[in-house]
Formats: sequence, C-alpha cells, structure tokens
Amino acid sequence: MGKFVNKVQLLGNLGTDPEVRNFQNGGRVLTFSLATSDTWKDRDSGERKERTTWHRVSIFADGLIDVAEKYLKKGSKVLVEGKLENREWTDGEGVKRTSTEVALRPFSSDLVLLGDAPAGRGEGAPRRERQTVGAGAGRRGYNLPKDGDLDDSIPF
Repeated sequence: MGKFVNKVQLLGNLGTDPEVRNFQNGGRVLTFSLATSDTWKDRDSGERKERTTWHRVSIFADGLIDVAEKYLKKGSKVLVEGKLENREWTDGEGVKRTSTEVALRPFSSDLVLLGDAPAGRGEGAPRRERQTVGAGAGRRGYNLPKDGDLDDSIPF
C-alpha cells in the first residue's frame, strides 16, 4: 500500500470566539477551540453519561478565514474537514512544547456553517441547507443559476 490518508471531520460547537493572528510575511491564521461530545448509557447505573473532547482548529486558507471571521462566534455549530498536524516550539522559558491541531489549508479542507442564520441576514430562522466554503466547495456547495438565469448564447 503506497498511499496514506490524513483526513479529519469534526462536527461540534465553538468553545471560543475565533482569533486571527498575522504573520510578519503577510500571512494569517485563524484559530478556535471546537467541542465534540459523546453520550452513552452507563451499564451499571443506567444513567446517561457525556464526555466532551476539545480540539484546536487552525485555518490557513484566506477565503475560509474571511468567512469564519465574519460568521463564527462562540457557540456556533460547524463541520470542519482538514488534516491532523503536529507542531513543535520552544516557549519563553525554553521548554520544548508540542501540540496537535486540525489544520484547514487551501485546496484540502472544508468549513460548513450549521445552525442559525447569521445576524443581519434578515431572518433568524435556522438554515435549511449547509453553507460550504473552501476548496471542496465545488464538490458539494456549488449553486447553479436558477431557471431563466442561464446564458443561452453559449455554443455548446
């Protein structure tokens, strides 16, 4: 087997407001924590149990950063698709640190906004379809023009 897969999909709620950091080279990254939960029924007591896991998500794709910065806030429900990446650095006290995060990079990630429509868009009703943004958007989120909006002068 010559090919390996590094792909992560998480559906959860933001635990913090997104934070944007700018790099000296002009690049930027948007980060937030995402909570996912598992529930089960305890065999011994019969009561419902829940376990929440926190994930660090870092977005490096400019288009996704723009959307996340505009529409996401603490409590927002999102589906993210990206890759697991490990980072190493030395902190201010000289201690070597490592972390694992879900990285959304250009051309290999998706961000799907779920839940209520963002404020200021007119309606407060829940969205009926998901909003897909990113390199994978062409696969699932591309909207064709409505009937009558097509240009019939195309020769093919």
